[in-house]
Amino acid sequence: MQDNKSISIIARTAFAFACAPLAVGKLAIILATLVLYHSTISAKADSCPSIRDEINTDRPDVTNSSVVTPPGSLQIENGVNFSARGDDRVIDGTNTRLRAGITNCLEVLVDTPTYFAKVGSSKNSGFSDVAPALKWQISPVPGKVDLSAVFGVALPTGSVRIAGPGAQPYLQFPWSWELHSGWGLSGMFAEFFRPSDPASKLITEATFVIEKRVTERVSLFVEYVGDYPQNGSSAQLLNWGGLYRLTPNQQVDFHVALGLNHNAPSYIVGVGYSVRFDELFPVRRSSHSIAPRN
Repeated sequence: MQDNKSISIIARTAFAFACAPLAVGKLAIILATLVLYHSTISAKADSCPSIRDEINTDRPDVTNSSVVTPPGSLQIENGVNFSARGDDRVIDGTNTRLRAGITNCLEVLVDTPTYFAKVGSSKNSGFSDVAPALKWQISPVPGKVDLSAVFGVALPTGSVRIAGPGAQPYLQFPWSWELHSGWGLSGMFAEFFRPSDPASKLITEATFVIEKRVTERVSLFVEYVGDYPQNGSSAQLLNWGGLYRLTPNQQVDFHVALGLNHNAPSYIVGVGYSVRFDELFPVRRSSHSIAPRN
């Protein structure tokens, strides 16, 4: 009954978010609503990560993790990419995302500005926007599927040539489904809103991932990424890579992507490092004991 109520809440929120005129103030109302409803499902806290679980990052694939950072923990995810589009070569970094667990099943995250440098030229180089967001883990929903909702906004702090004009709210629903023998499926549905861009006010993104845990420390994946603007042609990528957990709280990763059509980059090669620091600040926890996730 509680699962059906949670799904109904998020479905109504998503429908209103996508169909009505969007503003930053409206996004703030949605975030406040999620925080309010979060207090009504504290019984689900035992299904959310604890510090006994190993690090689970939003990289190196495009698809975000379907689970949040443990309460009281700070996770720092970093990466550097080298990409090609036609005759242009670009290096971007450090692609830093800060994720902090503020209570059971809820985290706040911030994408810090990333610098994009065109190789051999300073033209069209600059920083991306800073983008705060709130991530709420709704899972597990029926069928042992982990699901989260992410509501954020890229603030107009970077270069317009790199990030585009104005504030850019977004909505994401990452999910994952663990199968047998280390295999798993995951994906993400996302909507990116650009109210100040007359040419592309809405971009829908869909991803799908097949992953395999090879050993206790090594995982590999293959991912499809498709961006579908409201006006214009799609951009599609085939992305693959892997990660190695140095410790339960540290990982290194890599990925290689190839463009599937002319709107996508020709290729992207990236590497990254992520680390999690536990019990950095006090948080309100569930009264239930939290067992490790399987």
